[in-house]
Amino acid sequence: VEHQLVYKGVVFNEMKGAISSPVATLWQKLSGHLFPTTTYHHNSGGDPEAIPDLTWEQLKAFHSRHYHPSNAVFFTYGDIPAVTHQQEFEQRALSKFEHLDVDFSVPDEQRYSTPQAVTESYALDPQEDQQRKAHLVVGWLLGPMIDIQASLRAHLLTQVLLDNSASPLRLALETSDLGAAPSPLCGLDDSSKEMVFVCGLEGCEAEDAEAIETLIIETLTRVAEQGVPQEQIEAMLHQLELSRKEVGGDRFPYGLQLVFNALPAAIHNGDAVAALALDGAIAALREEITDRQFIPALIRQLLLDNPHRVRLSMVPDSQLAEAREQQETDRLAQLQAGLSPDDRDKIVELTQALAQRQAEEDDAELLPKVGLDDVAPELAIPQGFEEPVCGMPASWYDRPTNGLVYQQIIIDLPALTEPELDLLPLLAACLPEVGSGDRDYLQTQMMQAAVTGGIRSSTRVSNLVGSIQSARGIFVVSGKSLVRNQGALTRLLQETLDSARFDETERIRELVAQIRVAEENSITGAGHSLAMLAASAGIGPSAAIAHRWSGLEGIRQTRALDQAVDDSAALASLCDQLQALLARLAQAPRQLLLISEEEYQSEIAVKLVEAWQGKATPDPQPGLELTAVDARIQQAWTTNTQINFCARAYSTVPASHADSPALSVLGGVLRNNYLHTAIREKGGAYGGGASYDSDSGAFRFFSYRDPRLADTLIDFDRSVEWLLTERHSPRLLEEAVLGVISRIDQPGSPAGEAKQAFFANLFGQSAEFRRQYRQRVLSVTQEDLRRVASTWLLPDRASTAVVTNGQNLEKSGLDLEVCSL
Repeated sequence: VEHQLVYKGVVFNEMKGAISSPVATLWQKLSGHLFPTTTYHHNSGGDPEAIPDLTWEQLKAFHSRHYHPSNAVFFTYGDIPAVTHQQEFEQRALSKFEHLDVDFSVPDEQRYSTPQAVTESYALDPQEDQQRKAHLVVGWLLGPMIDIQASLRAHLLTQVLLDNSASPLRLALETSDLGAAPSPLCGLDDSSKEMVFVCGLEGCEAEDAEAIETLIIETLTRVAEQGVPQEQIEAMLHQLELSRKEVGGDRFPYGLQLVFNALPAAIHNGDAVAALALDGAIAALREEITDRQFIPALIRQLLLDNPHRVRLSMVPDSQLAEAREQQETDRLAQLQAGLSPDDRDKIVELTQALAQRQAEEDDAELLPKVGLDDVAPELAIPQGFEEPVCGMPASWYDRPTNGLVYQQIIIDLPALTEPELDLLPLLAACLPEVGSGDRDYLQTQMMQAAVTGGIRSSTRVSNLVGSIQSARGIFVVSGKSLVRNQGALTRLLQETLDSARFDETERIRELVAQIRVAEENSITGAGHSLAMLAASAGIGPSAAIAHRWSGLEGIRQTRALDQAVDDSAALASLCDQLQALLARLAQAPRQLLLISEEEYQSEIAVKLVEAWQGKATPDPQPGLELTAVDARIQQAWTTNTQINFCARAYSTVPASHADSPALSVLGGVLRNNYLHTAIREKGGAYGGGASYDSDSGAFRFFSYRDPRLADTLIDFDRSVEWLLTERHSPRLLEEAVLGVISRIDQPGSPAGEAKQAFFANLFGQSAEFRRQYRQRVLSVTQEDLRRVASTWLLPDRASTAVVTNGQNLEKSGLDLEVCSL
């Protein structure tokens, strides 16, 4: 009991935060029912209701078994020989343990003989309207993921059914009046030993569960009976081939990405090499799809004739959170009442020992050390060349893309009104999803899938390097394809910009609803980012735009728009505004970005000329001008979340300022050496930290999935006091500098590195500037850190934003402007 009460608060709050969002709860409950007997039945981090029953001995025994090196997998990449790694592993770790002869394999799940229908609840803020807040999903348990051919078949079937709006099952879900949008769980999950296929709707009424399941089954039955057009199947196989050939690496190095791809097969005793060498499996699949009954037979085998099916209805309960909190309080009170005086003394003793242990410095010499001497002398940045196309500026990059071509049209934003600015994100979201020319949106979706990896559009406003009050805005339309389809990609991009149609009003209505649902679902997963955007919104025009486009204000505006376009006249007006805004962008100055291997550049140039020849080059016109912004923010955004997200922001300097490198290092020092302990280890949050954003000129503190509010904000301030009043080891500075350098030097994909170089240069960060900035980071001193902290992180410069619910805010006592979502 005494050990429980020491660690229980942190563990419980972490797990309560992990399953606090409706979508996370939905997935956890569905997994629990699809896997009634195996490990996937359980929350991987522990059930909050069961944690108080866990003893210290049980926790320690579990870790001793499952976190033992005998159950570990080591990942490495780079040019160090494998034998050297193995020797280091043995000397530094494995030699200190004895091998456990334990079978960690997961057994096959027992199968249901008949489909199941279950109802579960999720917590909803009492202030929220409960109408159309239910989630309804149908899930099937398929076969083992280590069967590579079966896995590829399941992926192909999933893409045929759900890939885009022209896919039959997604079309049925998107156009149904039974829900607001397809569930974010729609798709295939192959991360477990056995694959799971899920589809459904969110924004439903609980009583429509049977009707939604009927819609899904009838759609699958119709597709099984009527088949799918062969060109649609071939388009989806094309998507598989394209994803197979693309060299990734923008999240982490490509070699490590391949290792991660092979990990599930390796863990479950499958063939890790076969999981990577997919050419033969794809060739076999290409032969299989020549049989017109292939997809219908697969639907029957995996779905219609598969009785291991679960229909899960997740319904809102506005009393659930309060009831759970009361249950937790009562349970802890019962535990406390059963403590003897000796028990209480022991708790105090253990708490003091824990605090002392958390204050100790770990022995950094136990781990291999990377030092500043190991930093490469130069930063490698791809260099392109300029060669206009039909009068348009064009930047060309020769990169090893494995036979893929990347094209982007970059448009300078013209002078726009505020209503037009607010419409830009919606235009970017809708543009690839609507019809173009004489094609409706369904035909356009299939065309994109057949010849490209998809068309994308986005809008961006960023500060120029010399000022946080001056910014540049662009609108980007982009795509990628195999070399053999690059001409079709060029035509699609040009047609999308010149002839996209916003006359399919019901399609626009569906897209607005889907965007709203997706944005609302993002809150509990990205609450810390949203809180930081809100806290930074008063720092400059680009930060203010980011809050309006990608932040909480943007979510609020989307919600209002979704309600407004229920009126047909308002919907028609919106479509007209989007069409007019696209026409304005089509007349603005533009340029091209082309990334491929050199041998294909001449062929690409020919197709570009064919597509753009005769298109008038837009005349120069006034560019976007944004009003300067300088205000302190003190806001609390309330929504349906059981945990909190805190942020505090300070207006500092642009990237060109002498203090910028020190501010980037300061974030790492505070995060690694004070905030992690204060906010995560002691405060119980999932995470917390600080970082400097050179784009907006903001230095920002944050916490993620946090049980606290006011105390976390106090910890932000105390971290600055800690920096200024205590002596610190030079090691802390070196580690933080290395952290910044690792982010600067982080390798990306061949195409990703070229895009980064192009857009950095577009916003004033030339290759020479980036290399000089890197050298300035390496020269940061401890005195620099103290100087910039005492100059810029002053209490009267702080802006604060939190994401929470009304009850938590009231208990916190914080005096903040309340903004309700």
